[in-house]
Parts: sequence; structure tokens; C-alpha cells
Amino acid sequence: MADIVKQILANPIQLADQVIQAADEAVLFSQECAELKSKTEKLIVLLRQAARASNELYQRPMSRIIDDTEQTLERAMSIVTKCCTQGLVKRVFTIIPSADFRNLSSQLENSISNVSWLLRVSASAEEGADRYLGLPPIVTNEPILCFIWEHIAILCTGSVNDRSDAAASLVSLARDNDRNRKLIIEEGGVGPLLKLLKEGKLEGQENAAKAIGLLGCDPESVEHMVNAGVCLVFVKILKEGLMKVQAVVAWAVSELAAHYPECQDVFHQNNIIRLLVSHLAFETVQEHSKYAIVSKSTSIDAVLSASNVSSVHKVNEDDDNSHIPHPLGNKKPTQMHTVVTATTAMQASQQIPVNDAKQTYHQQSHYATGVSNKGRESEDPNTKAYMKAMAARALWKLAKGNSTICHSITDSRALLCFAVLLEKGDKDVQYHSAMAVMEITAVAEKDPDLRKSVFKPNSPACKAVVDQLLRIIKKEDLNLLVPCIRSIGNLATTFRATETRMISPLVTLLDQREPEISNEAAISLKKFSCNENYLHLNHCKAIISAGGAGHLVQLVCFGEKVVQFSALLLLCDIALHVPNSEELAEAEVLSVLKWASKQAHLNRDEKTETLLHESKSRLELYQSRGSRGFH
Repeated sequence: MADIVKQILANPIQLADQVIQAADEAVLFSQECAELKSKTEKLIVLLRQAARASNELYQRPMSRIIDDTEQTLERAMSIVTKCCTQGLVKRVFTIIPSADFRNLSSQLENSISNVSWLLRVSASAEEGADRYLGLPPIVTNEPILCFIWEHIAILCTGSVNDRSDAAASLVSLARDNDRNRKLIIEEGGVGPLLKLLKEGKLEGQENAAKAIGLLGCDPESVEHMVNAGVCLVFVKILKEGLMKVQAVVAWAVSELAAHYPECQDVFHQNNIIRLLVSHLAFETVQEHSKYAIVSKSTSIDAVLSASNVSSVHKVNEDDDNSHIPHPLGNKKPTQMHTVVTATTAMQASQQIPVNDAKQTYHQQSHYATGVSNKGRESEDPNTKAYMKAMAARALWKLAKGNSTICHSITDSRALLCFAVLLEKGDKDVQYHSAMAVMEITAVAEKDPDLRKSVFKPNSPACKAVVDQLLRIIKKEDLNLLVPCIRSIGNLATTFRATETRMISPLVTLLDQREPEISNEAAISLKKFSCNENYLHLNHCKAIISAGGAGHLVQLVCFGEKVVQFSALLLLCDIALHVPNSEELAEAEVLSVLKWASKQAHLNRDEKTETLLHESKSRLELYQSRGSRGFH
């Protein structure tokens, strides 16, 4: 790089020499040429100093400054050459406006200031101590670029504390607008930030991680950072870093994944999913059981029963590591926590077939180099909670629409973690866990392999998660309702005919005062009632039994637009599948469907019109008109 810089500087240095020589030979405007010569001499001294320091020069501003300086010297050469003309005629007709000399003199002054600033900004921490850089003339019209250059230069050459402060300043600039974020990347800020994240002290690492997360504001920027090696640095921190830094890195992962989903697989290939799950599981579920395989014959009842048998107690007594600490400390375990403990104990005591044993060994050995627990136990509770929240947030963004990553997450102990955290986690931990479960179930809804392997009715982890989703729905926690409602809807095809406990809470939400909640409940129930659900008849009857017909009629007729259409589709399904229901007749559903068929905003497309027509026809076959629409 130093040789390239010297080549770039060679031409302006040569031009400056020529300008000085020509100024000595000037016969016209000698005083003006002498002034240009003086300033050019000052400039060439700085240019030669820059050539000697070529190894240390900050490349981005250098190229712009040297290019501008070269253009100024070319103009100086053109004017000074005219002053060297020979012969009387040429002298008489050589006219150079005095304004040209003034402008050129000013431009040379600017070049001197620009090159001087370049040398100062490129100086090492010792050389540039207590320096005042000022604003170089080249960025007078864009002062923010100067600040970015200065902070990136300090990241490259400053002291430990200065580098941390520079990263904090870049965080502030990146938060302001997209233009600043683009400039920081274009001016070479990513590399120094990654170096600080990898090698700096706590505060500097945190600031660098924040800056990297903020810079990933669009696909192009994230791709640039991935190519710059961000994954390797993230892996190093998530494995070995301080928990405060690890939490910010997890947040940065979530930001990059959210703005550029194509990077999800790159993160997965670098084992970041595994590391995030390890942080999620720390002090949540048993560490060594993270990839143990659950027997297909295991049921939730068997797990609960097994928690009381002596063999399980013996396993716990023989192996201190088999104890699963409660996330809130030594408190009375809940039923869900008992499920987690018993599941792990059963896995430890079961006779695993040879093939399953090989698979378990392979998985456990593959993940044996996970996060070290050293020092993590002593972290303060707020840091631990923030780490879990950011790990859950990162898994949420990484899981979105990615079947491979969802398989990887659910093959681990993450579902059990989410179940525990949904019950006992802090507010942010609960929200991000709920969002992660929502994205995983959304993928499972479209991925039969994932759905059948993970969300089996007899899966303890699945049951534990569903229990928590239903608990939140019954509690009507507005912060968590939407993702929990969607998750239950995504799992609609996995429930057995006897598993109807999720219908009534969803029907209750149809009467929610928040239109968004009622809308989500209607959409979720539609997944139970549609033809694609094998048990749609059972579910439609359960919706009617829970009082759904009356709620839906109210929503279709008097609800806000956001919920009217969803309620209508659900009502059509119920009318189509259970047309002989007395509850539907009493609610005057046929009259409502006839009214809805005449409303343009409810007949959005041909599919809706067809569904409405079929539903009305079915009801008319089973119900006759009377004074109130039926008799």
C-alpha cells in the first residue's frame, strides 16, 4: 500500500517542482508568480512529508485531497507558464485577470491546509497528542464527512481510550441518519470497528458492537460487513467475550439478520445459532442436555410420572450436573419446570437405541466447544437478563422464514428455554421469546418435517410451550398477545381432536376491545376451521360451543374494518361446515351473510364471493326463513 501511495503522490510533487521552476522564469506578473511560488514551496514540503509517511496515511481522505491538490497545481502550472512567454507580441497580448491569481492563491492555501490536516489526522496517538485537527477546506460543504474521517482515523491510530470514544462518536453519528451510516462504511469504518470489537476493552467493545449493529441498515451494508469478516469476530465474542459485550453482539446479530435475511445462513454456518442457544439456556435449563434426543414414546404424562420414580431421583443423586437450576433461584418449581427437569432425567435414564446413541454422541461432541461458563455465574442479574433478551431477539430474527435454522434451534433445548422464559423471564425476555416462538411455528406451519418432528402432541417441549402460550392468552397480556395468538394458529393442524382447550380462549378474544387482538384471534381460529385442517369439523363445533357465532356476527356487522373481513371468513367456514347448528340460526347468521354479500368492501375477490355463496347455500338448505329471518 505504501508504494501505491508514493505513486499517487509522485505526480503532484513533480507538478509542484515544475510550478516553482516556471515561477522563477516568469517575466510577466512577477510579483504574483513569486507569491504562487512561495505557497507552492510550502505545499511541496508537506507533500514530501506525506510521501515519507505513506505507510500511515489515512487512505480515504488522502485520495480526495491529493486529487484536489493535483488539479490546483495543474491550474497553477497553466497560469505560470503563460507568464514565461517570450517576444513583444506575446507579452502585449498575454492578459491574465488579477482575479485568477487571487483564486489560485486561495486554492493553494486550501491545498496546504488539506495536506496539513491529512498529516495530522494520520499521525499516531503519541505524535497527535493534544492535537486540534480543525476542519479542512475540502469538506467545508460537508463537515460531517470530516468528523467521520477523524473518528475512523482515531480508531486506526488512537490510544485505547481514544478509540473507545471514537467508536462512541460513530454510534452517535450512525443513529442520526442513513447518510451518515453509508459514509462510515464508504470511508472504511467497518474494519477498524471490528478490530476494536475483537481486541478492545469493555467499553470500546460495546461501542464497536453498537456501531456495527447500527451500520447494518440495508442489505448492501450488511453484505459489506459479512465480507469484512464480521461473523468470525462475532463468534469469538460470543464464545469468549464479557457478557455485556456478548449481549450487544447478540443485538447486532439481530439487526443484521433483520435488514438482510440472506445473511441468516452465513451466521448459521459460523455456528452462531449454537452459541446464542447456549446463552439462552444458561441458568435456564440443564447445560449438558442441550442436544439429547427425546424418545418418540415419551409423553407428557409419562414425564410427569417419571419425576416421582426412584430411578429419576437416583440419576439426580448420582450426577450433580443433572440438576436444573430454576431461573429465579431456589424457588418452588412450577409444573412446567418439573417437565423440563423430568424430561432431562428421563433422557439420562432411558436405554437409547444404538443409532440414537450415535446421533446423540455426534451432536453433543459437535457442540462441545460452546460458550464457556467461566465468570458468567458472577454477572449481575440485569446483565444476565439482557443477554437472554438479546439472544432471544437474535434467534427470532434468524429464524424468520428459514427452515434450516428453525430445525437447528428446535433440535436443541431452545424450545424448553422459551417455555421457561415465557413463564419467568423479564418483560423483554418474554417478548423476544414469544416472537421467536411465533417465527418458528410460522415456518413449521409450512414445513411438514419440522412440524412433525418438533411439534408432536406427545412432545414435552411442545406441550410446555403451548401451555405458556395459552396461559398468556387467558391472562390477556397485551404485550405478548399477538405473537402468542399467531403461534397457536400456526400450530392449528398439530392438535388432536380431543385437544380443544385452545379454542375457548381464542373465542373469548373475539370480544376484545382492541380490534387488532380480535382480528388476530379470528385469523388464528380460521386456521382451525379451514378445509386444510383435517379436524375442521370438530374445531368449528368447538368454536360454536364457546359462543363464537354471536361474537362473529357482532364483528362482521359492527366491527372496525381491520377485523370485519377476518371475522366474515371465519363465520363462512363455520356456516359451511356446521349449517344445521341451532346457535347459528339463533344468531341469524344467514341474514348476516346475505348482508355481507352486498358490501363491496367485504367482497374483495372472487374467492371470497365463492365462499360466501357456498356458505349461504348450505345454510338455506338447513334453515328456513321466519319473522326474524328464520322459522
